[in-house]
Amino acid sequence: MPVARRTSRDIRSESRLIVVRALLAAGETTRNELAEDTGLSAATVSTVVGDLLKYGIAAETGLLSSGIGRPTTGLRLNADRGLVAGVYVEDRYFQATVFDTSLKRLANVRIRATEPVDTADAVIDWTGRILDAALGDAAASREDLLGVGVLLPGGMQRPVKSALASDAIWLHLDRLRDRLGLPVVVDNPLKAVATAELWLGAGRRHANLVVVNLGEGVGAGIVQDGTVMRGATGTAGEWGHSLLAFEGRECQCGRRGCVEAYVGVPGIRRTLTEIEPGHPVADVQGAKFVEALGAAADAGDAAAVAAVDRTAQYLGAALADLVAIVNPEHLALAGWTTFPLGERLLPAVRERVRADAPGDAAAELGIELSRSSGMEGIAAVALERFMRDVGLVTTRVLPAL
Repeated sequence: MPVARRTSRDIRSESRLIVVRALLAAGETTRNELAEDTGLSAATVSTVVGDLLKYGIAAETGLLSSGIGRPTTGLRLNADRGLVAGVYVEDRYFQATVFDTSLKRLANVRIRATEPVDTADAVIDWTGRILDAALGDAAASREDLLGVGVLLPGGMQRPVKSALASDAIWLHLDRLRDRLGLPVVVDNPLKAVATAELWLGAGRRHANLVVVNLGEGVGAGIVQDGTVMRGATGTAGEWGHSLLAFEGRECQCGRRGCVEAYVGVPGIRRTLTEIEPGHPVADVQGAKFVEALGAAADAGDAAAVAAVDRTAQYLGAALADLVAIVNPEHLALAGWTTFPLGERLLPAVRERVRADAPGDAAAELGIELSRSSGMEGIAAVALERFMRDVGLVTTRVLPAL
């Protein structure tokens, strides 16, 4: 099958996204600096900036002087163009975050329902309620929104088994859009955290990277050649359900020995109780468990230190397999368990990955902690959706439903 030729229209569309990402990274910059940062020609940058100014995506900030030569006009993303929002939906847990157009957080609301929210009607209702609560905290309304991104655990066309996933909503996306009265994109959190790293993190320096998201469950967002991998049915990156131990611990997906059963929060809790049954930290619930475990390890508690060290070995071994398959330039550890435990995990993880990865696959591999989150990622996708709607992005298939 012949490869379609790229037209000048295609190139300009891609260039607009490149410049938007560069503006996001820089905060404030100039046309000349954009050309240097992106590798685009000065003429292309000038044309693209003109397009972004026309549609209010970018704004000029006045004259900037470096002390040498003539002052030049500063540029930034136009934070006043409108708002975008992200909503995270789980079994009982909902979160909504409102951003301005420069992806600065304006408000964040979390709610935990008393009963599981497991029907499409209930998910749609809760999504609207928490979105309005976050907008209220931001002193805004739905009329201020350019778009909304919704994150749902599990697969898209063919949901992955998960106790956390309320997958019925995939079949009712039009109803969700009608209820909110807004442009809506829906994606898997792993793809969204990879998008956040691509737009805001290591993706600005590396075209091939993996973002490992560590929390109650675990998974990987994979970026190859600057594009988030999705797979045939949208489930690429479900690394947490790859095999770490044959006939090992039971996983919430129904299999035995999954990576998630060892490095997800329930797995870390089980490791601690195997080392010291009845350890008091094991009774701490939610995010406070990893905070308490990290504090106990820092205080020299032998069982806590051993649990963190063993978790690092499990994680390093599982990541070495991922490195062998994907061969990234950079590996980022993200998610809500990362920072209470990350500094303790990181040295052993690096050592294990470099020892176990085949050949020189990990010789130059960067392994770092990352604060990227799915909320920033899905907000970036919602912003890209808006750019498509006004005609600024014309060639890419939107990377979400």
